[in-house]
Amino acid sequence: MICVSGAGTMGRIAASLLAMLVLAGCSALPEGNDGRSGDERRRIASAEPRLSNAPEVRQCLSELGLARASFEPLPDKYHGGGCTTLGTVRLASLRTDESSIGLPNIGPVTCTVAETFAGWARYGADRAARQILGSPLRSIETMGSYSCRTVAGTARMSAHATADAIDIGAFILEDGRRVSVLDDWHGGTLAEREFLRVIHRSACKRFGTVLGPDYNSAHADHFHVEKVIESQSYCR
Repeated sequence: MICVSGAGTMGRIAASLLAMLVLAGCSALPEGNDGRSGDERRRIASAEPRLSNAPEVRQCLSELGLARASFEPLPDKYHGGGCTTLGTVRLASLRTDESSIGLPNIGPVTCTVAETFAGWARYGADRAARQILGSPLRSIETMGSYSCRTVAGTARMSAHATADAIDIGAFILEDGRRVSVLDDWHGGTLAEREFLRVIHRSACKRFGTVLGPDYNSAHADHFHVEKVIESQSYCR
């Protein structure tokens, strides 16, 4: 603290000003100065998660908005071990021809996968539900998206480790029926089995990789869908 002394009127003014500073906490630092050096503040700011500013992500967010999806853009994060959530969103619901589809239990997913998912949910899954099962979809039950892990039984990182994949377990119809991959791929009614196979084939036309019960036992209870990789596709 710097103290000022003086005599007479000027001294009293100085003393009054000093008293005001004391009552205010004796802080004469410029506003916003927290005592850290400029380099330290810049280091901290650069380490804080920020929304992606990549042009392709901004374009994707715009297109996802035009599709009338309900979503929240998420900050870019590096989680270590090769795991990232870059250019991701958290989806709340997707628009259909006449209403919307809820998405319980979904986590961060890249915008590009979210946009593909939105198109498939509307034009593939919901329309198939209306035509084959006689009811629109109320929600799609997912089994998550981002997960920092490798592909089971290998050392290769899963597409889930970069939020480039979604696992889908079941479909809830507006009339209350629940059609699940686990129960109805083999055990459902003829219409339910047809619905699941139609939307599986539909997903194969949009996503880069689609895996289901016919792939292996690890996918007996869900469809795994992941991003499009140029000149690469796999559907099983």
